[in-house]
Amino acid sequence: MSPISVHDCTLNTGAKMPAVGMGCWMGTPVEGMNQETFDMVSEALKVGYRHIDTAGGYGNEEAVGAAIRASGIPREEIFVTTKLPNEKHHAVKESFEGQVKKLNIEYVDLYLMHWPIGVIDGKTTPIDQSPTYNECWSEMEKLLEGGKVKAIGVSNFSVKNMKTLLEGAKVVPAVNQVESHPYLPQLSIDAFCQKKGIILTAYSPLGQPREGKKVSPLIIDEKVVELAKKYDVGPGTILISWIAQRPGWNVIPKSANPKRMRDNFEVCHVPLAVSLNELTYFIDHQA
Repeated sequence: MSPISVHDCTLNTGAKMPAVGMGCWMGTPVEGMNQETFDMVSEALKVGYRHIDTAGGYGNEEAVGAAIRASGIPREEIFVTTKLPNEKHHAVKESFEGQVKKLNIEYVDLYLMHWPIGVIDGKTTPIDQSPTYNECWSEMEKLLEGGKVKAIGVSNFSVKNMKTLLEGAKVVPAVNQVESHPYLPQLSIDAFCQKKGIILTAYSPLGQPREGKKVSPLIIDEKVVELAKKYDVGPGTILISWIAQRPGWNVIPKSANPKRMRDNFEVCHVPLAVSLNELTYFIDHQA
């Protein structure tokens, strides 16, 4: 099968970010040249993914970079995101340089502060203890001067966090990455980021299994199943479409299964009405 493609989102830097990417959290931290990660990213690039999302805390930046280099795809055609570990809020430059070295792909398209909290000696630091996330952001802004990162952003930031950050920021974040799906539409942060020109990236777009269950309740939700049958696609495609077609959003599902990779990437075949009209049901009927 030939590669397929999706539309792009435009960041406040002017850069184009594919609306559907491959998330590389493997469910637990891994180490170095992790073969499972390498195989997953390699397959995703063959399918047509051009947006790869990893993090220092995932442990697999080396494998992600190796798969990108081995693909033979020109570097400028792949959008790569990685994230600052919570334990490195006091050493932003050092951490970034180490992460770029592991990736070994010349530069990073987007570098995110993974959480608005730091960790020292295994303990979460008080939010007002130095380095605060404002101080951390100031150090991230300096990275833009070196040319090895094209844009910076945040992850898991609430409206309150964003307001505090912007009070002292010289650079408005390009992206805020948050968990979002029809049961968690994130309406407040959506409205705030829309006004500020900040793109939102959704992780866990299929929801998460509840205690004792193997699948997310969203996958078997009556409304989702009904729409999947109506449009002759899988439930996952419906849920990913709901995110990818929301203005100002993109989405990073994760799957190592080649068929699901393609299914997750088929949002361009689901009518816009699915996300903008039919699935607004969830906003009024959240679980």
